[in-house]
Amino acid sequence: MKKAYYIFILFLVCVLNYAQTKHTVIKGETLYSISKKYNITSEDILKANPEVKNGVQENSILTIPKSVKNIVSAENVISHEVEAKETLYSISKKYNVSIEDIIAKNPSAKDGLIEGALLVLPKRSNLLPNKDSVIFKKEKVNLFETVNKTRERNLVLLMPFNINRIENDSTKTKIEYLKTDRFLNITLDFYAGALKAIDSAKVLRLPINAKVYDAESSKYSSNVATLIKNNDFSNVDVVIGPFTNSFVELAGQLVDKKTAVISPLTNDVGIGGANVFYAMPNENIQKEKLMSYLKSKSDAIFAIHSSPKSKLNGYFSSNYPEVKSFYFNEKGIFDYLILKSNFQKGKKNFVILDSDKIIQVISVVNNLIKLKKEFDIQLVVIERNDALDFEEISSKNLAALQMLYPSAIRENESIEALNFAKTFKKDNKVQPNQYATRGFDVTFDAILRMCQVEGFIKSAESQISEQIESQFNYSNSNNYGVYMMYYNSDLTIKQAQ
Repeated sequence: MKKAYYIFILFLVCVLNYAQTKHTVIKGETLYSISKKYNITSEDILKANPEVKNGVQENSILTIPKSVKNIVSAENVISHEVEAKETLYSISKKYNVSIEDIIAKNPSAKDGLIEGALLVLPKRSNLLPNKDSVIFKKEKVNLFETVNKTRERNLVLLMPFNINRIENDSTKTKIEYLKTDRFLNITLDFYAGALKAIDSAKVLRLPINAKVYDAESSKYSSNVATLIKNNDFSNVDVVIGPFTNSFVELAGQLVDKKTAVISPLTNDVGIGGANVFYAMPNENIQKEKLMSYLKSKSDAIFAIHSSPKSKLNGYFSSNYPEVKSFYFNEKGIFDYLILKSNFQKGKKNFVILDSDKIIQVISVVNNLIKLKKEFDIQLVVIERNDALDFEEISSKNLAALQMLYPSAIRENESIEALNFAKTFKKDNKVQPNQYATRGFDVTFDAILRMCQVEGFIKSAESQISEQIESQFNYSNSNNYGVYMMYYNSDLTIKQAQ
């Protein structure tokens, strides 16, 4: 028996030593990016390949060690790179796993998360971008058709006007605040849109009561707890605001769990809560919805990064290793011949541009225009940045490349949208900007949902709705309502189907 035990131990040692694979280094790869691709550490690679202690060389072949644990469980785990402000709770909500499961596979996580750290997570069947997930099965509905008018609903707006601070500031007049305080102007614009939604609900004879409180806020403090303590929130159906996730989450903890609390504007990742909802799709959701869209259209997906160290490059390595990444070198030069050699004829070639450097953006756009004569190419960006608006970057070229990007808002020229803009201007003497429209959309959607028989929280679980510019498709507290928008050949922006 003892002999059999030693043979078993010897077998395990052999498996640990020889369970390995080979990797050919491509241009721009680093020890760090390779280690993330295989879910091991840079030290593991160095131990197996001591000759690369001074760096890896293009076309060199590396031995990639794998542990027995990785071999056995590779089909049942995924990796996740910790991003800024993420917590164990937010990651557990995102992947539908328990905090205990995360810590079990990542013991160091119990002491806190470090930005950039790689976590091993158990797979679940309903992760995005799985198309069979509940968020894809829900149907888009007209919520007004099913409103229930038999009882009154109560809405509270917590708006960060900071009136006391303004009135007590002897260094500035109120007019000066209006001219210089961007946050105040965003608040007022959002509030104007919210009031328009409340007025519209009353015209439709929806039985709602609305109250507004000044949620005095600074970067690190708020009077939210005091407001909730000193006022009766027991029969409130929905609270909208404030604008900072941490204060919204605090409100969610202090009010009754049947009261929905909505963070209306920020796209930061929040920690969630059973009754907390984030109306703005966060950056992770927008990236995942974009990648799901691209993969549904073509398997020829490429990325051009300003540097191998870019955050997006790490994201692709961990989550979408099938994306072929290329890089500008240290001198700012890019080899378009290598990129061209990877393009495929007869299918769409998506090129994701990951740079905010104007000279690089100009270079990529101009060269893709040339290559488009031979290949079907579409330019993709994760978000529109200022570099794309630079005067030397032709809008015609962006339209020719049909530049595609994910967005929380759409272009809407419907009769309803035009009527909203017309009546808003009549009431406020100005056209509604993005914050005013957002105020209307979030508030009107909340009103319609709380006027459903099942109330806001249950409605959010089962129904998708669409307002003037925004879609609301809630799952696990987050809004997955993301549009794919692109530059059309006539220089207009259209929604991709």
